[in-house]
Amino acid sequence: MDGLTEAPDSALLVAVGNGDGRAAQALVGRLAPKLLSHATRVLGDKDEAQDAVQETLVKLWKIAPEWRQGEAKVSTWCYRVLVNHCTDRLRARKPSVALDAIAEPVSDIKSAVEGMTETARNDALQHALGTLPDRQRQAVVLRHIEELANPEIAQIMGLSVEAVESLTARGKRALKQALEGRKDELGYAE
Repeated sequence: MDGLTEAPDSALLVAVGNGDGRAAQALVGRLAPKLLSHATRVLGDKDEAQDAVQETLVKLWKIAPEWRQGEAKVSTWCYRVLVNHCTDRLRARKPSVALDAIAEPVSDIKSAVEGMTETARNDALQHALGTLPDRQRQAVVLRHIEELANPEIAQIMGLSVEAVESLTARGKRALKQALEGRKDELGYAE
């Protein structure tokens, strides 16, 4: 994959539009892990997250021949489409998701106690995220877990930067309130 690792996403996508399979492979390797991480956090189900990412990438390949460099970042476009797929999937679900249906996040276990603590923290966070309204959850995950900047999140979600700031602030407050009484249980010292 000689020069493909240094090529910008938009150049790779143009190459994909011209039928370059190696460029497609490089672009998937670059985008899919972050997209899958986001979708898994938002949907709480790895299989469903994989389907949403696959649908996003299929749409990307379909628009590749018409892609115009400089109009939008490829990653931003992908997040926008993924957010829409996740939102559609969340709306199609029943009103609540059983805690048992949420997949446990995979973690590196350093010791049994650390592993159990990390799992408990991840489960608590995932459960607390599940209590947030969909748009708040999307904004919080994009900002504080995926570590995207507010202007990029605004573009992804089709909102103003101020609306993103409001959603993330309300989401953080709700998460804090949901997790407040569990500090000792989750191993956080005062």
